[in-house]
This record gives sequence, structure tokens and C-alpha cells, in this order.
Amino acid sequence: MAVMNVNPTRMELTNLKKKLITARRGHKLLKDKRDELMRRFLELVRENKELRKKVEQAIHAANKGMALASADMSDEALAVALMMPSQKVSLQVEEKNIMSVTVPEFVPTYKKADGGEVYSYGFAFTGADLDDAVGQFAAILPDMVRLAEVEKTCQLLSDEIEKTRRRVNALEHVMIPRYEETIRYITMKLDESDRSNRTRLLKIKDMMLDKAHSYSD
Repeated sequence: MAVMNVNPTRMELTNLKKKLITARRGHKLLKDKRDELMRRFLELVRENKELRKKVEQAIHAANKGMALASADMSDEALAVALMMPSQKVSLQVEEKNIMSVTVPEFVPTYKKADGGEVYSYGFAFTGADLDDAVGQFAAILPDMVRLAEVEKTCQLLSDEIEKTRRRVNALEHVMIPRYEETIRYITMKLDESDRSNRTRLLKIKDMMLDKAHSYSD
């Protein structure tokens, strides 16, 4: 590991030791954040898998019912039955914070208080297959909204995990070793300087004693 380009002074040594303490503390915090993000991410991945399976099965069943209704009714009759929806849904996008990551929260709002009131036609001229299909599409809407929210959250958490991982690796494998190596280098230089000064002072002391007491030959 390359030593930082600094002057080997005691002041610089003190500053580097403070920076090393800060870097180690930041490394621990970032590791804790990464681990917690991974835990939340894995929970959401499991939920995403279950939701996707549920939604796909429900859509398949609803499409099957719609195909049966199309076979039983004329295209004109089917179009008339679905022409004027009785229910309207708006989607409000809010935000929440997960470990300093802003993620969306989708809140569906229904025009009518009864979210299940989705039939825009009378039952006298339609078949049961159409009723089942429309009901299934309406029932699966909250899960579809939640699935979209979970998938977007997973994407944002994944990006944040990767950023945090790079920061952890940079501190662990670059910055902290560089600080430690530079501190060792400066400590070694200062120790050498201290030994050299002590040796020089001892020689000066001996020379002064020799001169004062005529100890030299």
C-alpha cells in the first residue's frame, strides 16, 4: 500500500490518527447500513416473488374468464357492457424512507367508497363468466399496485446497496490501510529522528564534558 504524500511531523501524525478513527467508525456504520439494507432487500425480494406469482395466476384466471365471456357474448354486447365503468381509481404516489433511501409508496384511491363496486352493467344481459372476470381483475388491483411498489423499492435498494458496498470496500481496502501505513511510516521516521537527536545530544554532552574537564587526550 502506497504511503500518503505528507510531511512526517507529529502534528500530521495526530491528524492522521484522528482521520483513521473517523474512517474506522464510518466503515462500521456503513457495514451496518449495508447489512440492514440487505436484510430489507431480501424480505422484499421474497414478497415480490410471492406477489408476482399471485398476480400472474389471477391475471391468467381473469383472462380465461374474459375469453369465455367473449365466446358467449357478441363483441357489441361486450363492448356496451364495459363502455361506462362505474368505478374509477386514482393512484397517489407518496414517499417513505428506508435507511436513508427514499422509496415510493403507492396509495390507490377509489371514486366510490366501496372498492368492490366495479360492475358497470346490469346482470340480466351478461353471463357469469364476465362477472367473474371483472371481479377477478378488480380484486387483483391492490396486489398489482403493491407489486409495482415492491419492485421499484427493490431497484432503489439494490442501487443503494451497491453504492454502500463500494464505499465499504474503499474504506476497508484503500483508505484505512493507507492511513495505517502512513502512520507507521511517520512513526518510524519520528523514532529515527528521536534516536538521531539523542545520539547527537549524547555526543555533544561528551564533547562538552571533555572540554570542561580536559578528559580528552
